[in-house]
Amino acid sequence: MLFILILLSGLSNAQHLRSPQKMKLNAGIITSKLAETKEFYTNILGFGISYENDFYLLLHAPGKQAELSFLLPNHASQQPLFQQPFQGQGMYLTIEVEDVDRLYRELKKKKVEIKIDLRNEHWGDRHFAISDPNGIAIDLVKYTRPE
Repeated sequence: MLFILILLSGLSNAQHLRSPQKMKLNAGIITSKLAETKEFYTNILGFGISYENDFYLLLHAPGKQAELSFLLPNHASQQPLFQQPFQGQGMYLTIEVEDVDRLYRELKKKKVEIKIDLRNEHWGDRHFAISDPNGIAIDLVKYTRPE
């Protein structure tokens, strides 16, 4: 009986070790445009400020399900890996929203430059795109069933 308990305990621990760890993603962008970035994400997209100091800005999406961080380049507190600024190309964010049509109208009223007009894709996205002050493309999307 003791052997069976040890075996079951070992199996339980082995399954626990093989299961993936819980992770939370926070995309970070190194930029000198902290003030413009803060203004854009808080006033245009309704993000909140989780934390802020003179060289770092942590923002959360409405509902706090996702975060973005922004860091000044070449800051003395950071290791070289985290000092080079983003060059404004090759990155995009997808933000899923409940009512993409309403958000599109709201951003048009705010005079936000729309990079891709509101459209339906055959794979099921209804979306449009803008970009932030750092040149990051932002795809605002409502997922629907494919046509």
